[in-house]
Amino acid sequence: MTAAEFQQISHTIPLQAGIYKYYGEEGELLYVGKAKSLRKRVSSYFVKNHDSFKTRKLVQSIHHIEFTIVNSEQDAFLLENSLIKQFQPRYNINLKDDKTYPYIVIKNEPFPRVFLTRNLTRDGSEYLGPFTSVGRVRELLEVIRYNIPLRTCNLSLTEQNIRKGKFKVCLEYHLGNCKGPCEGLQTEDDYRAGLQQVRDILKGNLSPVLGMFRAQMQACAGNMEFEQAEILRKKIESLQAYQARSTIVNARMGHADVFSILSDGNHAYVNYLRVLNGSIADTKTVTLEKKLEETDEEVLAYAIAYLRDAFKSNTEEIIVPFALDYPEKQVTLTIPKGGDKKKLLELSEKNVNYFKEELRRKKILHLEGKTDDEKKKVLYQLQADLELPVLPVHIECFDNSNFQGSYPVSACVVFKNGVASKKDYRHFNIKTVEGINDFASMKEVVFRRYKRLLAEEEPLPQLVIIDGGKGQLGAAMESIRELDLIGSMTVVGLAKNEEEIFFPGDKESIKLPFNSESLKLIRRVRDEVHRFGITFHRQKRSKGTFKNELESIKGIGSTTATQLLQTYRSVNRIKQLSEEELTQAVGTAKAQLIWKYFHPVN
Repeated sequence: MTAAEFQQISHTIPLQAGIYKYYGEEGELLYVGKAKSLRKRVSSYFVKNHDSFKTRKLVQSIHHIEFTIVNSEQDAFLLENSLIKQFQPRYNINLKDDKTYPYIVIKNEPFPRVFLTRNLTRDGSEYLGPFTSVGRVRELLEVIRYNIPLRTCNLSLTEQNIRKGKFKVCLEYHLGNCKGPCEGLQTEDDYRAGLQQVRDILKGNLSPVLGMFRAQMQACAGNMEFEQAEILRKKIESLQAYQARSTIVNARMGHADVFSILSDGNHAYVNYLRVLNGSIADTKTVTLEKKLEETDEEVLAYAIAYLRDAFKSNTEEIIVPFALDYPEKQVTLTIPKGGDKKKLLELSEKNVNYFKEELRRKKILHLEGKTDDEKKKVLYQLQADLELPVLPVHIECFDNSNFQGSYPVSACVVFKNGVASKKDYRHFNIKTVEGINDFASMKEVVFRRYKRLLAEEEPLPQLVIIDGGKGQLGAAMESIRELDLIGSMTVVGLAKNEEEIFFPGDKESIKLPFNSESLKLIRRVRDEVHRFGITFHRQKRSKGTFKNELESIKGIGSTTATQLLQTYRSVNRIKQLSEEELTQAVGTAKAQLIWKYFHPVN
């Protein structure tokens, strides 16, 4: 779109606050932005001479413009972040973070179990988190298990089953780790009191739990029950030791979110510290790719919105290194000059600097640029660690990807002599599988890949890595058997989160030493297949439809979809609403359409 062409439509653009969307000639979404005044902001792209080549290229690529009016600058900010996160347009800031974070779930069942999960299901259960570290979650669960007796069995502890005496207490009861609700030895009220203690511990609020244990210990001592008093004393010491391991800033400080940023060319690194009751409860650093001439203020505001949403934070104080335009009305921005808050900000800055340096160090560890002898040494180490029959000079890795149940694709990357062979990379559109089925998709692409190599008489790899663990490995092996390739190459599964390696038919996994050169190469291969798969996936989505999933529902238009996104920020949140909540938002008829779409009757 030229400046002259824009002048012909500029008077049609409203003056109100809102978001604008730039589309290319083929209908692909190029950029999403927000503005206090849409006409003034959009006009600036066409009347100024931009120094940045990328901005000039964006303007030249614009074919048509769409906009949405909102009630306030805050609504524009939230909607912009939602759309960028959902569609990831080519010229917007790109946050390179596709991890699934762990939660601790309190199941919706009689005498609820408490355990770690990465899957959020809409079954009425309570999810606490997310957390950035699986190790920290397991430590929390160990603290909970030692101090609060809760059941770990899978029994259906309905009132009727307990009354009929269907169950008997197990060893956990005799060890003192459970109070025996299966035999009616513990009331639901007493169990709920234990769950409240769990919530307090997970929120970093140990004072009520410690206070209750101290009161119980004194009561036991007063009643001459010294053994029970000693058990409670050890629990108090355990909780105090756990509290001491946390980084205590100031117990009177309360809750706060702390953010710092470090820019380096086209990339920015943002660190987030979550402070609960004066203790650092969690920390996360993310990488953002800057696509235009975004300022640190713009990048940090986007990262804050993303991370607070990802970690379900509603903390009312945000500590930042400089002033920025962050329009959430209930939030106070603090730029500390000294004291505990300044120390927190300095700690965040130390973390973000360490993260950047660690990335640089990891890049140095990649095999690109190493001598042939150095590359061979790593491959010989991998052969020895996995007990491979031949040297793995040709490695291939597969991964699946999908977006909210749409656009399923798979990717295959190839490494030769320990170095990425990008000309041999392949991506796959899933052809024979309906819906989202990772196992069936993996079976299809593995079959297609090696059937073609056989037909073209191309050499087979010595090592094939299936990203996804036992299930995907089993599906891939079905195709290997159908092609009569058993023994022609070694196929292993790589668990997504634990970096465990599975061989077909083995019950136990292999864990390579964390700092071994073998595992570093496997990580490199896995990260590359993720990157390649996600890139292809985004391209496919951009060529498809940029309607959000709500607009795919018959009877739901863009106005209703935009209204819901403004209120709830993401389609995933809307999926989790009850029918009554939807009715309050959009009325009975549309609520029923949306509810039935997301909750089909089997």
